[in-house]
Amino acid sequence: MSTTIERRRDDVGSPPPPPPSGALRRTSDWARRAPLLPALLFTILVTQLPFVVTLVVSFMDWNAYYPDERGFTGFSNYASVLTDVNMREAILTTVVLTVVVVLVSLLLGMGIALLLDRQFRGRGVVRTLMITPFLVVPVAAALLWKHALFNPEYGLLNGTLTAIWRLFGSEDAPQPDWITAAPLVSVEVALIWQWTPFMMLILLAGLQSRPLDVIEAARIDGASTWQVFRYMTFPHLRRYLELGALLGSIYIVQNFDAVFTITSGGLGTANLPYVIYQTFYQAHDYGRASAAGVVVVIGTIVIATLALRTVSTLFQEENAR
Repeated sequence: MSTTIERRRDDVGSPPPPPPSGALRRTSDWARRAPLLPALLFTILVTQLPFVVTLVVSFMDWNAYYPDERGFTGFSNYASVLTDVNMREAILTTVVLTVVVVLVSLLLGMGIALLLDRQFRGRGVVRTLMITPFLVVPVAAALLWKHALFNPEYGLLNGTLTAIWRLFGSEDAPQPDWITAAPLVSVEVALIWQWTPFMMLILLAGLQSRPLDVIEAARIDGASTWQVFRYMTFPHLRRYLELGALLGSIYIVQNFDAVFTITSGGLGTANLPYVIYQTFYQAHDYGRASAAGVVVVIGTIVIATLALRTVSTLFQEENAR
């Protein structure tokens, strides 16, 4: 018995085994990474290889209507993209569309999140219903707004106007063509309806991570609801607001479905993805279309980098608590 105890003491007091040698460590690292290689190769083939081809084509004068004139042209495609009037208008439209949709979606998402953060009967059902618009296929959502809501003959909006006018004893209700009267606003409304649930989910997660004991102490000390929101809730939600704005911007900058389905890029609603589509599939100018695509990718990478930094900062703050 004493011998066993002495052996255990000797084992406890003995120095740790030496670390593995360099070759053995590298073999162990490759053994852990080997199962990930097929996924890495597949990702490179699907994403990076097409981008490299697009980058090469962007430096070429390549138009399907003039196959004999194909050749290297340098940065002329990028110069024409940045100096073309239609392209500049598309860039402005993209910026306006993105800013309006993101800001309004954030404001509506915050309001809905504040309401859903309260305790009430049926909260789970209401949350599920509020998330539903984000789950609808983008093309189906655009078709829904174009035909079921905006249509001047049988749309729900004009039907509602007719019902309201009849309540006041008038039969001559206005029947505006919403898409023709406000084309860009029509696209923005459809996108806001679809992206508000996404913002709501992010902000609701932020609200549920608040330190409730500190908020309860502030209320006991006499802080009003507005003071709690302004000095405690809103600063806590700052990172979540930034995250929602950056992620929303990444997706809305690349939006094509709503513009193509609702307005077909007409009436001043053509954004960058739609102009790239026109340049590639209608004008068959592959060089300029590729250059415009590279410009969009660079802008998206810049936004994505900011989003990743925001996410990492948010995780660091959560782990520090």
